[in-house]
Amino acid sequence: MDHAADGADEHLVREAEKITVALGRMFPGLCEVVLHDLRNPDHAIRAIENNLSGRQVGDPATELGLARIADPEYPSVIQNYPNRFPDGRPAKSTSIGIKNAAGEYVAALCLNLDVSVLSPVTLALSNLVATDTEHRDQPLETLRDRTARELREAVEARAAERAAAPRSLSREDKKALVRQLQRDGYFDSRDAAQTIADLLGVSRATVYNYAK
Repeated sequence: MDHAADGADEHLVREAEKITVALGRMFPGLCEVVLHDLRNPDHAIRAIENNLSGRQVGDPATELGLARIADPEYPSVIQNYPNRFPDGRPAKSTSIGIKNAAGEYVAALCLNLDVSVLSPVTLALSNLVATDTEHRDQPLETLRDRTARELREAVEARAAERAAAPRSLSREDKKALVRQLQRDGYFDSRDAAQTIADLLGVSRATVYNYAK
């Protein structure tokens, strides 16, 4: 083993760790930043700042990380690709591979932007500049098989009216939102309660309690 090379690799990873922390703290609540140590794929996550995915330091490498380990010619930067957090929230991700002097990938810096936090802001701004408010107070039509996507859009739109992300709403606002969704017929959809619970960051039982 070349101890000098190994020490240089460790230095690279430690420097990347500083960047991970700084970037995460620049965008609190919005962008998760993860540093993967590709020298140890079974326990690759070296640092995670602004944790939005629920992963932990010591968790294994992702498929993308394994692909980089297997192929030094794998692209260094994968920019702005669509992704999802474990609870279904949409994300925009960028992965940056870090090579040592020998041209081998030793680390990867990954940024996962929570797009669901920005969507309500966009909707709120759209509502602010809109001049046509006709039919605004009329409920949506009732359909038995609303998709999870339609339900997510409905939750985000109602949260945007309060200029907030669904998970950051107060308990009373969440209760009012659930009752509005019930009036609009969304509970007719299969698995709607669980979908709403995931979006609001509460339990399924809490959703049913709010709906009473």
